[in-house]
Formats: sequence, C-alpha cells, structure tokens
Amino acid sequence: MCGIVCYVGTQDAKPILLEGLRRLEYRGYDSAGLAVQDGGEIGLHRSAGRIIDLEKKINDVAIPGCTGIAHTRWATHGEPTEENAHPHRDQEEKVFVIHNGIIENYHSLKKKLAKSGVKYRSDTDTEVLAHLIAGHFDGSLTEAVRKTMSQVEGTFGLAVIHKDVPGEIVVARRGSPLIIGVGEDGNFAASDVAAMVRYTNKVLHLNDNELASITAEGVSISTAQAKEVQRPAETVEWLPEDAELNGFPHFMLKEIFEQPETINNAMRGRLEPGEGVPKLGGIMPVWNDLKKCRHMVIVACGTSYYAGCVGRTIFEKLTEIDVEVELASEFRYQKLNFPPNTFIIALSQSGETADTLAAIREASRKGATLLGIVNVVGSSIARETAAGIYNHAGPEIGVASTKIFISQLTILTLLALLLGRHQNLSLTEGVEAIKALGALPDQVRQILSQDNHIQAIAEKYFKYNNWLFLGRKYGYPIAMEGALKLKEISYIHAEGYAAGEMKHGPIALINPEMPTVAIAPRDAMYEKMIGNMQEVKSRRGPLIAIATEGDEKIREIADEVIEIPHTLEYLYPVLATVPCQLLAYHCARFLNRDIDKPRNLAKSVTVE
Repeated sequence: MCGIVCYVGTQDAKPILLEGLRRLEYRGYDSAGLAVQDGGEIGLHRSAGRIIDLEKKINDVAIPGCTGIAHTRWATHGEPTEENAHPHRDQEEKVFVIHNGIIENYHSLKKKLAKSGVKYRSDTDTEVLAHLIAGHFDGSLTEAVRKTMSQVEGTFGLAVIHKDVPGEIVVARRGSPLIIGVGEDGNFAASDVAAMVRYTNKVLHLNDNELASITAEGVSISTAQAKEVQRPAETVEWLPEDAELNGFPHFMLKEIFEQPETINNAMRGRLEPGEGVPKLGGIMPVWNDLKKCRHMVIVACGTSYYAGCVGRTIFEKLTEIDVEVELASEFRYQKLNFPPNTFIIALSQSGETADTLAAIREASRKGATLLGIVNVVGSSIARETAAGIYNHAGPEIGVASTKIFISQLTILTLLALLLGRHQNLSLTEGVEAIKALGALPDQVRQILSQDNHIQAIAEKYFKYNNWLFLGRKYGYPIAMEGALKLKEISYIHAEGYAAGEMKHGPIALINPEMPTVAIAPRDAMYEKMIGNMQEVKSRRGPLIAIATEGDEKIREIADEVIEIPHTLEYLYPVLATVPCQLLAYHCARFLNRDIDKPRNLAKSVTVE
C-alpha cells in the first residue's frame, strides 16, 4: 500500500520524483505529494486525487533542488484530502516525512505530543513521526530517526529530510519494503524498483529494523541498534521498457498477452525433457529434507491463494504429499501443530505481503521449514525463507494479477513434478508432463487469438450485475479466480463456486439475468460438469462455457463457448484462466472502469 520514491544527486529532483510516482501509482492513488530541498529551503506540494492532479498543480511551478521525497497514498488513517496527503511536517516545518504502513500506537503518541503543545494539521498516523523526529533532532538526522523507531509500534517504510541537513535523506524500514538504488548521477530509495529502474539497475534491499543515510556521494546502512551494515548491491533484471504500455491501452491487457513468455520464463533452464525431471536450483539448500516431506502447507492471499488451491490438486495428482492451502491472514491466528518435516510454501507476487510474512514467521517459530515462490528478487519472503523459486516474470503493473498467477501455476507444477519423480511418478509420466508444459506457451497464444470472440461475449453480457463461475477439482479454483478478476476490475458482483455445491444454495439465484461461466474442459470431472451446466440451462440461465476445442456436446448446451486446446488435465487451469481474464478485462472496458487502478485496491498489501 502507498508508494515512496526519493532522490538525492546532481539532477533536478522534481521530474525524477514525478516519473517515479507515475510508476508507483498502482500502489496508491488517493492523493500524492512531494517535498524538494534546495539548500536550506524545502518546497512542499500536495494534491488530493491522482498523480495527474499533482502534476497539473505544479506543472508550471519552478521547484529547484536536487534532493526530494515523494509519495502516492492509499488512505488508511484520514480521508484522501490534501491535508492528509504526504509529505507531513513538524510544527516548525523543518522535518518532512513520507511513510508507508501503519503506526499502531499513534493514538497514545499523539496524546503525549499534544500535551507538550504539538498542534496537528492532519488526521494521519504519519504526522506523529514528523513531530517525534523533530523532538529528537540534535544535528544528526539518522540518530533522530533511530530514536523514533524505538518509540513506534507497527509497520513502516519511511523517508525523511530536514532543513538543517541539506543533501541527505534518511530512510527506515520495519515490515514495509524499501529499496535503495545506486546510480551514477545520484542515489534513490523507493518502495518498488519500478520507480527507479529507468535510472539504475543496482539496488540494495533494506531489512526490517534497518535505516540508511543516503546522499549524492553514497549510502550508509545501519541497524536500529546503530550497528553498521555492509551489503553488496544487486543487479535488477528488469528493463525500463518492461514497465511501459508498448501500444496496449492498459497494463492488464499487456500482461495478459505477455503470458506465453511468462510461462517460458518460469520454465527457462528448468526442464530436462529426456529425464522427465525439472531442475529447480533454488530449492537445493533443503532438497534432502524436501525429498522426505509428506506434509506441506501453502499460505497465500487473494489470487495467490487460488494458485495455491490449484497447486494442492496438482500435488495430489503427482506426489504422495498431503497438502493444505491456507489464507495467510487466518493461518497466523490458528493453533499450529505441524508433523515432523513440514514445509510451508509462501506464495506472493511482491514477496512483501504483510499477512503472508506474518504467517511464515509464525510457522517458523513452530518448527516448519519455509519455501518461497516470489517474483521480486531480494524481497522479504525471499530473504526469510530457507529456499525458494523466483517467477522471473518481470514487473506486473496492473493491480489485478494476471501473469504472476499463471507463473505461480507453472512453478507449482514444476515443483510437484520434481517431487513426484522422486516418489512414484514414472519416467513416461514425467516426459509426458514436460512435453505438455513445453506446449503451453503456444496453446496460450492460440487462446489469445480468440480475443475478438471473447470481447464480443463480454459486450453481450457486461450489463448483467451478477455472475456465477462454476468449476470442479482443477476448475474450482479457476472459477474463484475468474470471479475475483471480474469483481476486482469491473465491480460486477461475481461468485466462484464448486459446481457440485450449486444445488446447495446458489441455484436459487439462477435466472435469465445471471450469466454462469462454466470451466468445463474434458478432464475427469467432465460428465459431472455437464450435469451442472444442464441445471443452469433448465432454469434459463445464460451459460458461457470454457471447453476443450471441438467439444460439440457442450456447444449444444451452452449459449457461448470459448475453446481451449487439449492438454493434461492438471494443466487445464493454466489455459482456462486466460479466457476468464479476457472476459473480466473486456467487461470492465465496456463499463469504462479504471482497469489498472480499480477502486479501493492496491497492488502490494503491506498492512494487515
């Protein structure tokens, strides 16, 4: 939630900060602001609304200075107004601070500060940080921030500048990501590498309870206990053009069409066709124990949770491992009692999801071994797990996840296949699986070629206010994910259901005004799905089927059919997902929704 970008160097800060904010708008878009320092003067500029509103406000305003901090907000405390927009400042207007996260004890801190005469300008929790830092400042901004860190409870990624310390930005982190960029014309800090990848691909990741002093000359990292930290810079794989639209009207559509390459990237260098065994170097540190694993728990949130649900069915098919899938936000509050040699898989696109991080930390305390499947190199989950697998999918800018979901399905299949081949899965089955995996990119391209057909279906049904998505076994999580995509970006009410449960309640809703999307490939549940589709038709419900190509039986039942190529039954989820994504996208487009930035949502959920 929220986006931070900072710069200190030899160039004008204003255009760099605005460019960074534009690239971070998927993280928050209720309000935005920046503070730029020029010697002993700091200019503050804020606006409610989108980044473009801030740009319009300051477009013709000269804002000199080569040091600055900027923020785009996703509101938690206080309405999205200019007064509540970041940066916030102390009473004397010397300290300027931006902040991601939540200060949990801000009420008590605010009362204490108020008794000492502090007057507040906003309703935010962040403003207390500015007053605390000002109170601790005695010439060293780093020490003032360090002392403030010891007083606050909760999560934060924060950046601070001070009028009396020109040319220095101090950043600190606890629970909310902060990345430092090392450039030729200055140095950066941001909550996401996308904000600075145009200027540098060399980054340093702050760990929890660390802070850093950033100047044009260099970066100094230390712990909350004032212990100096030495850390080499890492090279980011992303290119600046990865975060561009490249002719697409929305990032979501671009990322849907990138999925063939996303699958290739997830498999590149990881397949041994002749042996029928994937190679996953990232899990080698725990491989000997993982081979003996018989109990696994996948923890995740949102779309990643549905990927985990698909993963469970794939593990059941290919391995002898018992797999549970848990919502991270609930898992951490359960009484955890793991059998010996239990592995926890944390699924997270950003690697910073607050609930997932808290869940794996609790599981680690109970003796489980942690694996991570994340897209962001150096993220918190990547660092806090014993081993893991990177997606290598590049940046995903659209708030509604598409290509990362497909990547997660691919990687979970690779992991299940690897473990299955070391258990009871035969060479023939392994070779067959790898051949089918290798065919997926072209099969997804085949589905994408039907975009105009899917758009026509969306145009026919987008005005309906309630939709039902049905699936069984492998198709059930895809039904839930399809419903989530539709409601996320179009605001149409949609529910994903196990098709066998329809007669236990949802069937009461079926009528001519409620479309049903049936995930019905020719897998082991095919005949059961046919029966459920007949139940919809007999009640005159519009029926859209996602079916294996050439299925004439389903064409006789469904009003609309979207064909997907034939594959192994546990790979159908990858193919069936793509039509659901395109349906959601086109419905949202016909409704004129803000597709890449749906209301009330943010890309990276770093607060509980």
